[in-house]
Amino acid sequence: MMESEHPMPRSGPITMTFPPFAGATRKLVLANVAVFFTILVMHWIAPGAIELLLERLVLEPVRFATGMLWQPFTYAFIQNGIMDVLFGMLTLWFCGSLLEGAYGPRWIYELFFTATIGGAILASAISFTHVFALDPHAFASGAWAGIFGLLVAIGMRFGDQEFLLFFLIRLKAKYMVTIYILIAVAVLLKGGNAFAALLQLSGALCGYLYVQFAPARGLAFGATERYFSLRNEYYRSKRRRAARKFEVYMRGQNREVHFDKDGRYVDPDKLDDPRTRNPNDKSWMN
Repeated sequence: MMESEHPMPRSGPITMTFPPFAGATRKLVLANVAVFFTILVMHWIAPGAIELLLERLVLEPVRFATGMLWQPFTYAFIQNGIMDVLFGMLTLWFCGSLLEGAYGPRWIYELFFTATIGGAILASAISFTHVFALDPHAFASGAWAGIFGLLVAIGMRFGDQEFLLFFLIRLKAKYMVTIYILIAVAVLLKGGNAFAALLQLSGALCGYLYVQFAPARGLAFGATERYFSLRNEYYRSKRRRAARKFEVYMRGQNREVHFDKDGRYVDPDKLDDPRTRNPNDKSWMN
């Protein structure tokens, strides 16, 4: 599927049909559901052991800062209850499938985990300032930081797409995203579960930064492209240096050889060929 940097937003009538359940979106949803039921079974088999394990898997800024560096990843798969996993996974399914259809699975993975991990790091750092009565000993879990990243992407790229909020209220994506963010801000300012609200807002910010500044085809593709560009430039510079040394050596032998600006040998019989003066015609090069 061709990836588009700015797909055309869809704003037609909505239906009650469910979106495709496939690709990266399905894997993220199934991973969360599988972990949720595994934890339920472990609570029944060995409640003490699973509680001890969960203390190390949820995000707690103090423990993260003192060496539990896996927490910004693992906390996203520890759901807080049946309603949390139900509404969270439905939101992930609906938002993820729309974005994945436009940008592909790699983009979804990068966006989700940028919001999840970036949001966790940012929220943990802010918690040490104690602003909004935050406590670095507070803990949070669940996929909502990553989901907020997807929501922001929906609002940015599909703002006029209409959704049924809670399957009842029909409104455009940009207004739906605004409602989610305002609820999180209200929780943060009111002093409820402030750290969880901050985590969601931090995930939204990281999602916004990813959509705004990441390469259209994703960070992995951009990094790979940059790597090969640097590697090729390195080999070209080596070839140019070798060509210059060879030219000096051949002059010492009273012979003239010629190389182009990229260090490719130029056949002396073709020096006067008009094609050699055309920088876009490389058929004469080695």
